Amino acid sequence: MRSIRRIIGRLTGDGADAARTDGGTVTSGEDRGFLARRFGEDFVESLPFWLPPFLLMGFFVYGAIGWNFLISLTDYEGFVPADYSNLDFEMYARAFTDPAVIDAAKNTLVLMIAFTAVCLVLGLLLAILLDRSVRFENTLRTIYLLPMSLSFVVTAQFWLWMYNYDNGIVNRLTTAIGLGRYNWIGNPDLVLWAVVLALVWQFSGYTMVVYLAALRAIPDDHYEAARVDGASTVRMYWRVVIPQLKGAMVSASVVLMVFALKAFDFLYSLVANYRPPNGADILATKMVREAFSNQNWAYGSAIAILLFVMALGVITPYLHYEYKRGQL
Repeated sequence: MRSIRRIIGRLTGDGADAARTDGGTVTSGEDRGFLARRFGEDFVESLPFWLPPFLLMGFFVYGAIGWNFLISLTDYEGFVPADYSNLDFEMYARAFTDPAVIDAAKNTLVLMIAFTAVCLVLGLLLAILLDRSVRFENTLRTIYLLPMSLSFVVTAQFWLWMYNYDNGIVNRLTTAIGLGRYNWIGNPDLVLWAVVLALVWQFSGYTMVVYLAALRAIPDDHYEAARVDGASTVRMYWRVVIPQLKGAMVSASVVLMVFALKAFDFLYSLVANYRPPNGADILATKMVREAFSNQNWAYGSAIAILLFVMALGVITPYLHYEYKRGQL
C-alpha cells in the first residue's frame, strides 16, 4: 500500500513539499511529480473528474467497436465461440458483392441526402418567417419544435396511422385533390419517400431553431446596408443573409445525417408488418436482420463497420471544418 501511495505521489506531486527554514513548505520543480511537470497542475487536479468517464467510454464504446471489427474478420455465427486464429476480409468481400447490401447502402444514401436537404430548406424558410417578428412567434416556434421531442417509435406509429390505406389522413387528402389512394408503406417505390416525409416532419423544427439563432446573431447594420443599396428582400437574403448562415447549415447538416444513419428504430416501427427487402431497407435494418434473425453475426458485424465508416465520413469533414475555424 505504501509503495502504491509513493508511486501516485511521484506522478501527481503529492507529498513532495520540502520544509522551509521558517516552518513552511516549498515545492521544487523536480518534486512536483511527472504529470504535474509534463502537463501542468490544472491537468493533475482535473484528473478525478474526466479520467473515470474517459476510461469507461474507451472500454464500452471504442473497445466494443474494436471487438466488433475483430468479429467481422471471423466466421462467427453465434452457436460456437468465435475462432480468432484465421482472420480475413471474407465478410467484407461478401458485403460488397451482395445485392441486398448494395441496395441498402443506396437507400441509406438517398435517405440521408434527401432528408437532410429538405430539412435544411424547410427549416430555413420557417426561420426566415419567424425572424420577421410575426405574431405568436413563441407559440409557433414551440409547435414547430414539438415533433423533435418525440421518439422515433412514437413518430413511426403516428405516421403509420396517417399512411393507413383506408382511413389515413394522407390518402384522404390525396383523394380530395383527385390523386387517389396509395399504399405508402407497402409499395416499394413509395415507402422510402414516405419515410423521408415523416422524418422531415420531425426534424424541420430543429433546423428552424438552429437557423433562427444564426439569424438573430447577424447585426442589424447588414440589413440596413443592403436596404440602402436598394436590394430587394429576396436579394438581401440571398446575397447578404444566407451566406452568413454557413456555420449553422454545416452543423445542422451533420446532426441530420447522423440521425438518418441511425434511423433503425423508426424504420422498424414503421414497416414492421412489411418484411424487407421492401424498398426502404437501409444498412441499419440489414445489419440487425443478419445478426439477430439470420444468426450471421460476423456478416452483421461487417455491415456495422461499413455503417460506422459512413458515419466517420460525415463527422470527419465537419471536425476538419471546425478545426480550420479555430473551434476545436
